[in-house]
Amino acid sequence: MHNRSSEKGENFSLGGEIASVQIIDSSKAHSADFRHRAMFHHSAGVWLSETVFGPTITLSTGRIIPTRWVGEQHVREDLGFIPSFTDWVKAIRPEPWMGRTERIEALVDPHLAPPVLEVR
Repeated sequence: MHNRSSEKGENFSLGGEIASVQIIDSSKAHSADFRHRAMFHHSAGVWLSETVFGPTITLSTGRIIPTRWVGEQHVREDLGFIPSFTDWVKAIRPEPWMGRTERIEALVDPHLAPPVLEVR
């Protein structure tokens, strides 16, 4: 998360980047612009962070805060709200290669591939 945040109108420092936020922002390693956020900046990304790190995080000060709160706060600060994964997907323009499914059996073992039927 960004180093400063607010809870109930009070500003406080979380001190450095919290690991649960690092997972949400990890997609920056693969896409250098704002579109990296499509990977984890949504409710499912927050859920993943909570699943990986547990329900709470203990700060270096000893304060215990909910992991979900940290993720949600980060996404809100970046986007203004918490979208669903579907919200992001709806914004993706489908390309032909995205739906291509090729049976790999023939690539692995031609004897496993279903026979090709000729239609006359």
